[in-house]
Amino acid sequence: MGFLDHLSDFCSVSTTRKKRKAMLTVDIKVKMDCDGCERRVRNAVSSIKGAKSVEVNRKQSKVTVSGYVDPNKVLKRVRRTGKRAEFWPYVPYNLVAYPYVVQAYDKRAPSGYVRDVPQALPSPNALDEKFVTLFSDENPNACSIM
Repeated sequence: MGFLDHLSDFCSVSTTRKKRKAMLTVDIKVKMDCDGCERRVRNAVSSIKGAKSVEVNRKQSKVTVSGYVDPNKVLKRVRRTGKRAEFWPYVPYNLVAYPYVVQAYDKRAPSGYVRDVPQALPSPNALDEKFVTLFSDENPNACSIM
């Protein structure tokens, strides 16, 4: 153990690398009444570091942010404008097996959307769902069954 070994303890250089955030698309439900509300939300969200594109759909009350962003930071930034905001709670109507389940159907949902709830998904043990998909055009083995 020489002097150089002892000296290296004092002069160690460690590099820390930041993990790069993944490319995400964040959908947020925000009630916007006028062009001013829309502009205020767009400006607040577009100034977030890492935001690549911002789409505002006032008719659906939806803001879509794509980029290397944190979803919670986007939600906080929208709420800072004074608007009540939440993550987009809806899924397209055709992706849900039972769209009229008690908690899935929402009158305030945009047309073509229902709420994403576990009761609306089919149970994995449902026989009728298996038979329907067995002879579907989407099934690549359907012709071999017939």
